[in-house]
Amino acid sequence: GQSGGPTAAINATLAGVIKGAMQSEYIDKVYGMKNGIDGLLADTVICLNSYFEDEKSYETLKRTPAAALGSCRKKLPSDLNDPIYPKIFEIFRQYDIRYVLYIGGNDSMDTASKLSAYAKEANYEIYVMGVPKTIDNDISFIDRTFGFSTAVRRAEQFVSGAHNEAKGAYNGLSLIKVMGRDSGFIAAYTALANPYINYCLIPESPFSLDDPGDPKALLPHLVERMNLKHHAVIIVAEGAGQNLFASRERKKDASGNILHEDIGIFLKNEINKYFKSRKIELNLKYFDLGYTIRSVRAEGDDAVFCATLAQSAAHAAMAGKTDVMVGHWSGMFTHVPIALATKQRKKLDLHTPLWSCVESLTCF
Repeated sequence: GQSGGPTAAINATLAGVIKGAMQSEYIDKVYGMKNGIDGLLADTVICLNSYFEDEKSYETLKRTPAAALGSCRKKLPSDLNDPIYPKIFEIFRQYDIRYVLYIGGNDSMDTASKLSAYAKEANYEIYVMGVPKTIDNDISFIDRTFGFSTAVRRAEQFVSGAHNEAKGAYNGLSLIKVMGRDSGFIAAYTALANPYINYCLIPESPFSLDDPGDPKALLPHLVERMNLKHHAVIIVAEGAGQNLFASRERKKDASGNILHEDIGIFLKNEINKYFKSRKIELNLKYFDLGYTIRSVRAEGDDAVFCATLAQSAAHAAMAGKTDVMVGHWSGMFTHVPIALATKQRKKLDLHTPLWSCVESLTCF
């Protein structure tokens, strides 16, 4: 099953799961939950054997981006006495499901852990593995997640065009928003990969717009840059600058996560207003790369990583592992207890060489 949004490599990972499972003499069928737990509860379970048996279908699945099984954002209740659990496990019994591989981010790993916990209470023999999927690269105790590398590579391709737009006009400014709700890895890595970016704004590093007591306030610094160079490129993660909205009421999404305010549109309006109030010409172009960099085909190392990560997960489940997430650390595939992996989100450490390098290569 899969939860959350699609990423570049999710189908390639699904293909790896199918191949890894079907190579076992103990497994007859591989089923997929259409639209995750929601689909399972609606009994829209489909047999995936055809992908394995038809080489053309299998290759198409490996090379097609997004999520062939669809997805959902359902978060299972913490109370294992909730009636939803007997419903789920009745379907597992119906299809004789003994191994569950759930692909997703922190919330999906939490779902996998709850399924494993209920199985123990219900005395149902099943092995539940989590496969980490988030292009934000924000799952703890692993050094990378699939889709992240492709997202950075695609974002980098847009930056070159955004830079041309900025240089093509007097006081040209290109403002680029990328994904990164709580962690700024995509923005930071894109800044390192591309020399055109002058400002990198991430959730881990709060900033001010026009605070007289802040020598690095963004707007005055941007005016200085324009007076000197007459062009600039800013990359901002979607979760950056939320301190600027502190007084606003916060809503939550279907998974219980706090919905962030749109920092991209906010910055666009505030920058335009600031320059206009000072009668300084500004030609601002805004690029929201959000979904355009996550649903493309997996590229290069990402595609290889998907296949090996997925097969490692399938083999771990068949070896009797449960309530763990397959991870990657220092070139090795690891088994991380889900409770440990979901204890907190991985964030970019501002005291590491990574961020120091970003700061040295940008103006801000």
